[in-house]
Amino acid sequence: ETLLDGCGLDWSRISPALFGSLFQSIMERAERRRLGAHYTTETNILKALRPLFLDALWEEFERLRRTPRRLVEFQRRLGAIRVLDPACGCGNFLVIAYRELRLLELEVLRELYQGSESGFLDVEEIVLLDVDQFYGIEIEEFPAQIAQVALWLTDHQMNLRVSEEFGQYFVRLPLSKHPHIVHGNALALDWTEIAAPRDLAYIVGNPPFVGAKFLDQRQRAEVAGLFAGIKGAGLLDYVACWYRKAASYMAANPAIRAALVSTNSITQGEQVGALWPELLRAGVRIHFAHRTFQWSSEARGKAAVHCVIIGFALEDERRKWLFEYQSVRGEPLAHRVSRINPYLVDAPDLVLTGRSRPLCQVPEIGIGNKPIDGGHYLFTTAERDAFLRQEPEAAPFFRRWLGSDEFLNGYERWCLWLGDCPPEQLRRMPETLKRVEAVRRTRLASRSAPTRKLAETPTRFHVENRPQGNFLVIPKVSSERRLFIPIGFMSPVTFCSDLVFIFPDATLFHFGILSSTMHNAWTRAVCGRLKSDYRYSVGIVYNNFPWPPDPSERQRDAIEAAAQGVLDARARFPGASLADLYDPLAMPPDLTSAHRRLDQAVDAAYGRRGFSGEAERVAFLFDRYRELTAAG
Repeated sequence: ETLLDGCGLDWSRISPALFGSLFQSIMERAERRRLGAHYTTETNILKALRPLFLDALWEEFERLRRTPRRLVEFQRRLGAIRVLDPACGCGNFLVIAYRELRLLELEVLRELYQGSESGFLDVEEIVLLDVDQFYGIEIEEFPAQIAQVALWLTDHQMNLRVSEEFGQYFVRLPLSKHPHIVHGNALALDWTEIAAPRDLAYIVGNPPFVGAKFLDQRQRAEVAGLFAGIKGAGLLDYVACWYRKAASYMAANPAIRAALVSTNSITQGEQVGALWPELLRAGVRIHFAHRTFQWSSEARGKAAVHCVIIGFALEDERRKWLFEYQSVRGEPLAHRVSRINPYLVDAPDLVLTGRSRPLCQVPEIGIGNKPIDGGHYLFTTAERDAFLRQEPEAAPFFRRWLGSDEFLNGYERWCLWLGDCPPEQLRRMPETLKRVEAVRRTRLASRSAPTRKLAETPTRFHVENRPQGNFLVIPKVSSERRLFIPIGFMSPVTFCSDLVFIFPDATLFHFGILSSTMHNAWTRAVCGRLKSDYRYSVGIVYNNFPWPPDPSERQRDAIEAAAQGVLDARARFPGASLADLYDPLAMPPDLTSAHRRLDQAVDAAYGRRGFSGEAERVAFLFDRYRELTAAG
C-alpha cells in the first residue's frame, strides 16, 4: 500500500540528488564518520561547479547565441565534455553537473530550432549530451548503484523537458548508454583505466571528510603510501590523498581542471607544509577558492563540517576568483584576484614551515606548565577550600591556575605546587602526601617510559615554565567570531597551563603588536584551526610573523601609548571577562576605538596608512615575509 501511495506522487520534478540524502539519513553517525560521508545541498555543489566550468560555458553561450554556426560547434563541445568524481558517493555532483549541462544544451537548442525553419524529424537527433559522459568511483557498493540510477533518472527528467519544449515525446529506451560508475577504492585504483586523461575535462567532488586523528588503519596506510618520504605526512587529513592522485592524473593532460571540497585544515597550519610543496612542484595552480564555510548536508542529523573548495589545474589561469565569507554560515563574496596561494589568500605561493626561533629579532615564547598529574594537583575553588579545611598548612602552596578557558572566561582554578616545599614540611601534611602518592602511581601506570620516569620526582611537573617577572598570556585556542585574540599581562604568582603560551618580560610594544589587526590577520591566514576556531602556534604563527622593520622611537612610543589605551579601556569594565569584552556583539565602543587607534599606530610602523581590507593586509604581510626570508 505504501508503495502504491508513493507511485501516485508526481516524481517528475524531484531532484535525483535526493537519493543521496535519503541514503545518508539511514547511515549511523559512526559509519558516516568512518567513511567521511557528507552528502550535500545543491547550493554547495554549485559553489564548485559554477566557477569550475558552468559560469564560463554560460558566458560563452551568451556571446555565441546569435551565431547559429558557432552555436552548433559549441553544442558539439558540450557533448564531448567528460566529468569524473573520484569519490562520488550517491552521485550528487555528477547528477547536478549533468542536469546543468543539459539545461544549457536546452538553451542552445531553443536558439537553434525554435521559431526557425530548420526542422528535424526526431528530437533525439538534436540532443547530444548523455550519461556516458560521466565517471565516478565509489568505495561502497550501494551508493555506487544509487549514483548510476540517479544519473539515468536525471537523463529521463531532462528528456521530458525536451519533450515539453519541442512537442515530441522523447525517451531513451532501452538504456543503451550508461554512466561509468566504478565500485572500488579510488586511492588503490588507476584512474587512467577508468577515464582516459586525454578525454577528460573536469574532476570534481567532495572526498571523505576524515581528519588525520580519525583515520583508521587502512586509511592511515593509504596516506603513508601516497606521501611516502614527505615530512609531516602523518598530520594530513584523508582528503589530501585525492589532491595527490588528481595532480598525478592531470599530468597526462594539463588541460584538465579540478575542484575538490576539502576539510579546511589542508590550508592551515602544519598541513600546508606537508601537502602543498609537493603539489606546487607538480605544477598545481589554484584558479578559484571558497575560503572556510560550513558545509551543510540535506540529510537528517546534518553534518556541520568546516570546509573549503579549491579549484586548480596544472595550467595557470588569468582570471582567478576568491570567495570570502563574513561568517562560516554566511553567503560568499566574490573577489577577482591576481593569485591565490595555499592559504587561500591573494599572496605569493609561499609555504610556512615551523621555525624553532623567530624570524625577526624578538623574544621567544613558550608553552605553560604541564603537570601530568592525573588531575590530582588541580582544584576548583570549592575543592581547594575543602582541602584547606582539612590541611590549612598547605595554603602557601596553592597557586592560581590559568588555561585558555580560565584566562578568557575568568574561571577560577588552582594548582598545588610542591616544587618548593621543603621535605620536612611536606611530611607534616598527610592529605598533601596522599596527592603526591596518587600522582606517583598515575605516572607509574603510564605506557610512556618518560612518564614512568617522572614518577621519581612526583612533586614536580613534567614541563615547568614560571617566569620571574610579569608576562603575556596568549590562549592556544580562541573563537573565530572574535576580531582579536585576547591576550593579557599576568604576574608570576599565576601558574599557566600548557593550553596557553607565555611571553616572558613582554613590554607594551610587544602587547601592542600582538593585539593589532596586523597580527590577528596573519594569525587567521596561517594558523591551524579547531573546527573554525583559531589555534595559535609558536612555530608557524609567532616565529614566522614579520614584525615592523626597525620602528623609530616615535613609532614605538605611539604603539605603547595606544596599547596602554587598550588596557585602560578593558579596565573600565572590571566585572567583564575577556570573552565578554571581545564578543563582537558586546564589545564596548571604547575598546573598539582603542583598538582602532592601536591599528593606526601599528600600520604606521609598517609604513602604511591603513588597508582596503584584510585580504590586502595579508598580501602585504606575505610580501614582507618573502623579503625577510629572501634576505637570509
